[in-house]
Amino acid sequence: MASFVTLREGVPATRAALERVHPAAHIDRLEAMAAAGGGALDADTFLGSSSWESVLASAGVALTAVEQGIASGTAFGATRPPGHHALAAQSMGFCFVNNVVIAARHAQTLGCPRVLIVDWDVHHGNGTQALVEADPSIRFVSMHQHPWYPGTGAADERGVGNVFNVPRPGGLPRATYVRDLLAAVDAALTGWTPDLLLVSAGFDSLAGDPLGEFTLEPDDITHWTEALRERMQGRPVVGVLEGGYRLDLLATGVSAHVRALA
Repeated sequence: MASFVTLREGVPATRAALERVHPAAHIDRLEAMAAAGGGALDADTFLGSSSWESVLASAGVALTAVEQGIASGTAFGATRPPGHHALAAQSMGFCFVNNVVIAARHAQTLGCPRVLIVDWDVHHGNGTQALVEADPSIRFVSMHQHPWYPGTGAADERGVGNVFNVPRPGGLPRATYVRDLLAAVDAALTGWTPDLLLVSAGFDSLAGDPLGEFTLEPDDITHWTEALRERMQGRPVVGVLEGGYRLDLLATGVSAHVRALA
């Protein structure tokens, strides 16, 4: 893969980029907690003394990926910690700030006013939905296991008509998930043309991940990525890493996605 992928190091996110999405008081609280040695933000989200450096680096990777995607057509940001559960003023679900929404707002400052976010993480991107559901300039498509953490993402949660949730139980045939996500994307694209597409690329949706029960295989990630690129007709497509908790599956999923982007 090294022969056709260019590696680029991200730059830590600026305060201004974070504040397009998160209130200053929330950022101040996280910074202060890290400086004091860290602590628990919820039952599974812990901030360590060095975590804030990682949070800024992760968000910065998403910002750099957007810039690279606009310049070259595609990019992938290897962002950890992930971000799609982070609300405006609440960190949760391993997520401190919402990388993909920070990236979307950055894209809008760079001349891409309409942004489509497609989230195929096995968990619903509740933070992403909450941050964009009142803004028709961003459309959000999420397929996720339901009912599952965090319990949001019902089909009737539509925002201002810009939210397209596809809640599905675990254990369905993989072709069902593949078909249903693309159908929701097509619904989101009806009468609306995005300037840039962001993928919240969670690989806990692959069969065998310990935190999910979907049945997808890496070939399905390839198919989705190729189908999304086809629908965008040359406009930028940028992947941003979310979940994935079995390292071998995470590696094969990312590889399938990046190959299809490249």
